[in-house]
Amino acid sequence: MSDRAGVHGMLRAAAHELEMRASGAASRAWHRLVSEMPLLVPKTLAATTAWFLASLVADHAEPFFAPIAAVVALNAPLGHRGVNAFRVVIGIVIGILVGTAAFHIVGGGYGTLTLATFAAMAIATMLVGARAAIGQSASGAILTVVAARSDVGSNHLEDALIGAGVALVFSQFLFSPEPVRLLRRVESTTLHEMSIGLALTADAFERAADRPRLLQRALDALHSVRMRLAELEEASAASDATARHSPIWRFLRRGRLATAREDAERLDMLGASCLMLARMLPSVTLDERRRLAPRLRDLADALAELAEAPDASDARARAAERVLAITRAANGIDPMMDPYDAAARVAVRTIADDLIAFAQIAPKRS
Repeated sequence: MSDRAGVHGMLRAAAHELEMRASGAASRAWHRLVSEMPLLVPKTLAATTAWFLASLVADHAEPFFAPIAAVVALNAPLGHRGVNAFRVVIGIVIGILVGTAAFHIVGGGYGTLTLATFAAMAIATMLVGARAAIGQSASGAILTVVAARSDVGSNHLEDALIGAGVALVFSQFLFSPEPVRLLRRVESTTLHEMSIGLALTADAFERAADRPRLLQRALDALHSVRMRLAELEEASAASDATARHSPIWRFLRRGRLATAREDAERLDMLGASCLMLARMLPSVTLDERRRLAPRLRDLADALAELAEAPDASDARARAAERVLAITRAANGIDPMMDPYDAAARVAVRTIADDLIAFAQIAPKRS
């Protein structure tokens, strides 16, 4: 009976683990869909618009290159979609010219298709180097050789120009993201992740009964900050590229966007301090954990408040005042104390200093 009970217990544990993994996968899939929805809708509308315009203006019976060019041009990171539209057109032009030349010189057949595809991609690689241009050069060459008609090259070129034009209008005017809001949203997410990591660390330091599990959760949360910092760097570059390329947002580059990008750099330093603390967590002594727990919780609360409105001056002022109280109450470093405790204490103090630097508000000192 005991063996059977043990087997049933193992099966239940395996089923629970499988259920948790499936739930996590479904949650991640839904999160990806929700986060990408603002990009999927413009791509769909652009493809439909490009098809309609190519049919109406160019009078092509099946202008499939127009919606393809529109979607491929928009299928690039924010801030690079306009440049991607030009790359698509260049690639298609190369493919059509190479395909037409190969067909007239060599004739049809598998050999011509092979030669035209390779030559088009080689030329696109040398002239542009971007994957969008290389892929579209191959598509242009293949379709030109397969169609084997004298008018197909010009028709595909017109379709590509229409699709790229629609992509430019959508990316630079109709659906161009506001750069400052884009960057602040990522800053808010990063601050929120830091807050969760420090709050879990405080829980792990305070609750002895469930400390190993809570400590592992805290480590996982703090390690995820590294991914958020990478996303923050990408968002900073994308916001600058969006403002640089989009006529309607160009005026932001020397004002609010410059300030937001400076904040992103300070936030990167704050994240590095959190990662430094993560390295120390498993080795901190029990007494030092009890001393650090309330300070970590205060830091977590300050980060959570900043995450709600990273650019709000009142939130920054409150966070700076709260963190200054932490630095006042911080103990010094005893030369005889455990080195890991000393390193953890320095890490907490560094987090507090970096948070004040991010707030950019000089707290009132008593």
